[in-house]
Amino acid sequence: MTGNLLSSETSPYLLQHKDNPVHWRPWGQAALDEAKESGKLLLVSVGYAACHWCHVMAHESFEDQETADLMNELYVSVKIDREERPDIDNWLQKVLQILGKQGGWPLTVFLTPTGEPFWGGTYFPKEERFGQMPFKNVLRELDRAFRSGPDAMAPNIRQINQQLEEQWYQNRSGTFDMQKLERLAMGFAHNYDIFSGGFVGAPKFPNITSLELIWRAYLRSGLQQYMSLALCTIDNMGRGGIYDHIGGGYSRYATDEQWLIPHFEKMLYDNAQFIDIMVLIWQHGRQPVLKQRIEDSIGWVLREMRVEDAGFASSLDADSEGVEGKFYVWTEAEIDSVLAGTAVERFKQAYGVTRDGNFPHEGQPSGKNILNRLGHLPGRTDGDELIFGDQRERLFKAREARARPGRDDKVLVDWNGLMITSLANAGMILARPDWIDAAKRAFKFIVDKLGDGDQLYHAYRAGKRQHPAFADGYANMARAALALWEATGEQTYLDRATRWTKVLDDQFWDLVQGGYVYSRNPDAPEQVRTRNAFDTATPAANAIMIGVHGRLFYTTVNQTHAERANSLIQAFAGDVATHYLQMGSYLNNFEFCTSCLEIVVFGPKGDAKTRELVNAVLGKSLPNRLLIQVAPGESLPAGHPAEGKTMEDGLPTAYVCGGSLCSPPVTNAAVLSHVLQLPENSPMARPSGNA
Repeated sequence: MTGNLLSSETSPYLLQHKDNPVHWRPWGQAALDEAKESGKLLLVSVGYAACHWCHVMAHESFEDQETADLMNELYVSVKIDREERPDIDNWLQKVLQILGKQGGWPLTVFLTPTGEPFWGGTYFPKEERFGQMPFKNVLRELDRAFRSGPDAMAPNIRQINQQLEEQWYQNRSGTFDMQKLERLAMGFAHNYDIFSGGFVGAPKFPNITSLELIWRAYLRSGLQQYMSLALCTIDNMGRGGIYDHIGGGYSRYATDEQWLIPHFEKMLYDNAQFIDIMVLIWQHGRQPVLKQRIEDSIGWVLREMRVEDAGFASSLDADSEGVEGKFYVWTEAEIDSVLAGTAVERFKQAYGVTRDGNFPHEGQPSGKNILNRLGHLPGRTDGDELIFGDQRERLFKAREARARPGRDDKVLVDWNGLMITSLANAGMILARPDWIDAAKRAFKFIVDKLGDGDQLYHAYRAGKRQHPAFADGYANMARAALALWEATGEQTYLDRATRWTKVLDDQFWDLVQGGYVYSRNPDAPEQVRTRNAFDTATPAANAIMIGVHGRLFYTTVNQTHAERANSLIQAFAGDVATHYLQMGSYLNNFEFCTSCLEIVVFGPKGDAKTRELVNAVLGKSLPNRLLIQVAPGESLPAGHPAEGKTMEDGLPTAYVCGGSLCSPPVTNAAVLSHVLQLPENSPMARPSGNA
């Protein structure tokens, strides 16, 4: 079969390539069969819609007729959206690592006609650049080597297969405890940049799970070192160019150590995690600027990322009109024009705007400015900030007239789960019922459009759902259901979390070694099997499920959930010593299970006194909090530490429970706030009596 076969796909990334002269195929059995029957090598190209260098390689090579003719003659070429098929992407990224190469996107991997990967790379230039062989030369040389005899590929194939097999059967189990967690927290801190925050070096990625771990270490210990690192990181990311000071929301990462120059794509999953950590830190210090960034980031999500007024799109492109960052940067003349008649010089001083700019092109001044607040503004006042707010609004309106970055509007179940969780939690804590409503609408959208009974699909676009959901889809949606249950008290969300957890237990659990496998997709090769607790840009499914099972246990007192949480902790504890920097979510969810603080509030849910008690709970930065509201006529399950307790003297009443013990009844919000206060240099306060 000849011709490009991507026109019937729904992925925006694949559709970007439907008019290429390359005879692209989507991943699937048909492409694998074609390679086997033709005896041609497979060329698998993996990318995503918001990827700048994917666009560069597409323009240079895939739109070039001469290159396309060579690909069509020598290869069966397969194009994959890594967001639709993260299982295939993970597999091929591991192949590159085994070959001693740096992973990333675009990912270009070559496979034998029988589907065995043997060589690859990322971006290949059309002409020789950066010391890299031109892409056409790569195509010719690999085909020539293959035609010379199968032995040329054999050593690489053996190495890859052997190491993938070893990784799968590796015993990752072990034991873990709070003492080890304290030591590892110091390890995270030693890898942090004390000047700009985040991990030392560049490029700088947010790594929100590690930032949460640092913040948790501060809350446990009261050590100022941890607080300083966390505040330095969240502050500098918010001041830097990685944050969109005009429209809200964060870019994927910064290319420099100061968070100034972003890689401009905006990803749904990054912003969900940013909202979570900003809310957690804001609860402690009530910083107005942090609250503003929370509101502006959620504003961006609800304004620009909605699909069918319910679900959420995946990403915004880094490029507009073929130029990276064009939508976001400003010349000094543009700032002068838009802000004419206002305190424009003060704005330029505050936001780092100069004639030469701060976004160089090939090492030379470009005149383009990335707005940021990294510099010091002498004599800054609250009045300045009010004026800056009006000026930012002017710039926002002016920017709306520009050509917009492309939007990948496919709805991914795992990323939507992250955003639903963050909206539900932020709405509960900042008293924004509209955010909770947005979370509920998105949740319903997922159930209606990507659900089939208790089964979930991974992706939805243009009325079509496809690909069975992966483990992180079920994990993140179960977590989202629990967040909505905590925010609303509606039983249906607790039921959903339980049912999706059962799907994971029944269909994804590894009966031999424990833990959930990532994929059960029928068209994935056996080598795609993955079972670990390593975070990538998103938290690991196995790590999330430690917390999900923990929450279900503390809520329902079903011992099965406690056993499964413990099994997950043990299944991956052996990785912690050497890979702890990749396991922030595992460590955070371990702490939740070990140190969960249940606050049970008895009282009418619409009652002002009940609300005061709830607000006292939500007013504290308590990452291990589980808030349970019990209205008159409702009861807790048998065996719950607060079972049988009720309102004291007819007043709404709170009990703080840990393990099998609960505090004395508390009817005063100020007293409850004091009970929940975490003292410095001591473990999290635990109830000590009144079982």
